[in-house]
Amino acid sequence: MTWLETSVGGNSLARWMLAAGVVLVTCAALLLVRRTVRRRASRLLVAEASAGQLVAALAGSTRLLPILLLSTYAGLLTLDVAPNFGRIAKAGAVIGLLAQSAVWGNEAIGFWVARYRRDRLATDSASVTTLGAIGLLARVAMWSIIVLLILDNVGIRVTAIVAGLGIGGIAVALAAQSVLADLFASLAIVMDKPFLVGDFIVVGDRMGVVENVGLKTTRIRSLSGEQLIFSNTDILQSRLQNYQRMEERRVLFLVDVTYETPAEQLEDIPRLLRESVERQDGTRFDRAHLARFASSAVQFEVVYFVLDPDYNRYMDIHEQINFEIFRRFAERRIDFAYPTTTVRLVPPAAMAGAR
Repeated sequence: MTWLETSVGGNSLARWMLAAGVVLVTCAALLLVRRTVRRRASRLLVAEASAGQLVAALAGSTRLLPILLLSTYAGLLTLDVAPNFGRIAKAGAVIGLLAQSAVWGNEAIGFWVARYRRDRLATDSASVTTLGAIGLLARVAMWSIIVLLILDNVGIRVTAIVAGLGIGGIAVALAAQSVLADLFASLAIVMDKPFLVGDFIVVGDRMGVVENVGLKTTRIRSLSGEQLIFSNTDILQSRLQNYQRMEERRVLFLVDVTYETPAEQLEDIPRLLRESVERQDGTRFDRAHLARFASSAVQFEVVYFVLDPDYNRYMDIHEQINFEIFRRFAERRIDFAYPTTTVRLVPPAAMAGAR
């Protein structure tokens, strides 16, 4: 019997040496992988540089304690140990792996929040606040699951805890129903993006420029200067008109002329209206027609498009079109109509003759 066959704790010295070798090799291999990935992550993933940065961050956040626990458990697998001790070692390794997974998840959430904030800060600064809340909720949910899994691995029955948390969650949700509704509406606004900060929107009969999208409210600066504050739930339940998404503006307007206008001039008016529109830069003419015979005027309907969504630009163009129409009608002595009432007086003798 050689000294390597000497039994210590129910295992020979050779098996203890093998276990120590497994621990050292496993630990060294994991540390080498962590170091290599952290140094070369930017070249491991060629799809996006940011993905390499995330892998490098995850490698950098890998802790030594989980590596030691996993290496120790790998070494114990080569030994004959008491069942209770084996279960404790396995639970320790699993807990270490779960804790490391929580650290990785926390790092990934932080990386995603930072990247989104960097990309959106210039164009959608208000969503940064809501994004912080999303990150916090994601971390709370992740850590809650990790803690429950750890408790389950140490032998604690989590069924009662989960049931208690469920009842408590229902109570909190009922107590803060409106707040939670606004919070989820805020998340919906950030994710779905029906509007962004700086957009000009109409909500019901109110309109203005979006200034801020918060966790509970959205704030809009009206045209008259005051700030309008809507709850996020109310603003999503309303019919929204987002003029910022407009690519071009359709304009329809009426021109009324008198019934005394000769037929030849009536036939020429659509051409005059078309030329008045087409003389303006940034417009696309659609149509001009004699639309109807109104009670006190012959009505022409004109439709054209302004190729710029800016409202001030539209008003400038429409003003020039009006000037042009007024000037052309004056040159041809075409009279604009206005609401009038004509009273015809019939002499009594003419009425008697009619009978």
